[in-house]
Amino acid sequence: MQLVRVEGRIEGDFSAGVDFLRTQSFVDTERIGALGICGSGSFVISAAKIDPRIKAVATVSMYDMGGATRNGLGHSVTPEQRQAALAQAAAQRDVEFTGGPTEFTGGTPEQLTDQSGPIAREFYDFYRTARGSSPDTTTQPTLSSNVKFMNFYPFNDIGAISPRPMLFIAGENAHSREFTEEAYRLAGNRKELVIVPGAGHVDLYDRTDLIPFDKLTEFYTRNLT
Repeated sequence: MQLVRVEGRIEGDFSAGVDFLRTQSFVDTERIGALGICGSGSFVISAAKIDPRIKAVATVSMYDMGGATRNGLGHSVTPEQRQAALAQAAAQRDVEFTGGPTEFTGGTPEQLTDQSGPIAREFYDFYRTARGSSPDTTTQPTLSSNVKFMNFYPFNDIGAISPRPMLFIAGENAHSREFTEEAYRLAGNRKELVIVPGAGHVDLYDRTDLIPFDKLTEFYTRNLT
């Protein structure tokens, strides 16, 4: 079961990590950067907005989990559909509170069908194959908790991260590219945008021939020296 705990991902994945690093004798406490991939790209932005100890921020194949839940890709979700999703999640909370079965929503399908679209197939090729599968994890959140993302606005006040530098990386063909470009547009000074030719969204998870390691190395070296 995967419960959506937005604040936990920001605090536990990033600020708590900085807490630990700053206690290590081999770490320069003024040279700590952070990287967020996919949904964690929006979490690292949220963490950096309130944690000035993060001195440089990069995202790769970023998903704005709030925007994707509220609006869908390309703002395809209507206000009526959004309200229906909220009502469904609220009703499910009542079911689960009284001991009823847990329901799941979204995430990567367990099986592909003739109706599976290209995005589902792209995620399936990673999360349901040897590339990224794990028997102990799931990408499917609970129906009752997933709507918490509708109250998540990582790009609000993103400019407050400035003058700390930000690097945004996305694939040329990524279905999620809109989120990276929007974050770049709203960010303050000292920002860079890198579009990787020929790459999709999931390609930048593990395709070492496409991931711009040189650019990431140069970004952190230059800004954490």
